[in-house]
Amino acid sequence: MSLKKFQSQDILLNTMKAHPRCEFFIFDAKVYYNNVPEQSGAFSANIRTRPGYLSLYEYNIDRQASGSSTNGEAHAFSDFIRPFITKDSAGASFKTVADASANNEWTVADVGDQLNGTYPMTASITREFLSADDEGYLDPIYDDVEEKNQIIKLVGDPGGPVGGPDVDSRIGEDARIVPINRHYWALRNRLNFYGIRSPHYRVTGNLDVHGDSYEWIKDYQDLNLISIPSIFFGSSIKPGSLSLKWYFTGSLVAELRDSKHNGELIQVSGNAHAEDYNNNVAGVVLYDEGFILLTGSWDLQPEEIPMTNPSSSDNPKWIYFGAGAGDGVSQFDDASGNGRGNFVSCSFNLSFQGTSETQVMTMFTHARRGEANFSNNPTYQLYGQRKMKLSSSHVYEENPDKLIANVASSSFSNHSASFKRQVYISRVALYDDKKNLIGIATLSNPVLKEEDQDYTFKLKLDI
Repeated sequence: MSLKKFQSQDILLNTMKAHPRCEFFIFDAKVYYNNVPEQSGAFSANIRTRPGYLSLYEYNIDRQASGSSTNGEAHAFSDFIRPFITKDSAGASFKTVADASANNEWTVADVGDQLNGTYPMTASITREFLSADDEGYLDPIYDDVEEKNQIIKLVGDPGGPVGGPDVDSRIGEDARIVPINRHYWALRNRLNFYGIRSPHYRVTGNLDVHGDSYEWIKDYQDLNLISIPSIFFGSSIKPGSLSLKWYFTGSLVAELRDSKHNGELIQVSGNAHAEDYNNNVAGVVLYDEGFILLTGSWDLQPEEIPMTNPSSSDNPKWIYFGAGAGDGVSQFDDASGNGRGNFVSCSFNLSFQGTSETQVMTMFTHARRGEANFSNNPTYQLYGQRKMKLSSSHVYEENPDKLIANVASSSFSNHSASFKRQVYISRVALYDDKKNLIGIATLSNPVLKEEDQDYTFKLKLDI
């Protein structure tokens, strides 16, 4: 074995950036990821709970929750891989466990008990319709509180109103300040931060479009929030790659794109009913955070469709885009089939390119002329000769007259070619500075190395 040290020019460190494409199709309250159909089979639920979901760690695939003993009697055991921690004075718990579950588990368990989590963990896109009507100002967590206590107070808008419409009549001495639509309010400061990219990000603003003046306060608007987990896009969504398409009965109604690469979602095409709104901004995208916020409220189709609840119909609008994607909206509200009629006429396509950054270590290993032309492999020596000269309990001496096998090929039949010291290189081993083996690179086919040849092997390691 030839042991050599890497020189400074033999190791290169760089970052490989890729932009994998990602696509979601939403139809009939189901989400399909990259055109993958719904999985079927006895263990399909362990892969993903429903179409459009990814298994984060790919654990517990084709595993069962219970089994039977050799005599056929059922018994309770689990083949599932489970994350676990041990209850101790540190008070540690799982990050992804809800507070209520964690408290219950913590109360029941004793010190030293094992606390288990669950796999698989899954992720998919979700859509939230954030209503700004009178009821929309009420936080659903406080439904049972009197209306006078359900007050929204705007912050960061000098001179703005204190709350929603006719808020003065709802303010009492014990009025409670309750933020509505908490996911939006968590993003509110971030939207203002990105206002430097485009004024359409800002919570409050005004613009002149074709001679008309438009003013808005997002706190009082109907909003459509689409959340994309980072497992689908990596570090960020690639600017200019986002596309939102609305279909009605299979025909394209309108499309949004971030064609300016600044986060504005602009309607680039529309049917005869929606073409007047081409080039209008219908929302913004937060590239790094993975959120799409839609505010476009113009009609895309003349037919009215129940997009929020069966008792209320409205024309297709961008604020209803993605209805059915994890928001509880479906074709029917009850088992009798009452309610949404032509909801299934709508389908949606969301596509983008993510950004994946991989650190790559490139290593060059050299087998110079006259180097690495000896092998410890027994086949390197001529077969049938004595390998040792003498051996005892105290002495072991190899045969100094051992002959090397001549594997040089000859052009003539039954004739041996002149001897050449040559080997076949089949693998490259990597060692740390203390000569501990840390990796092996195996060649797909052994490479013939003669004494007068130079070889350089290029090894790439993705970190």
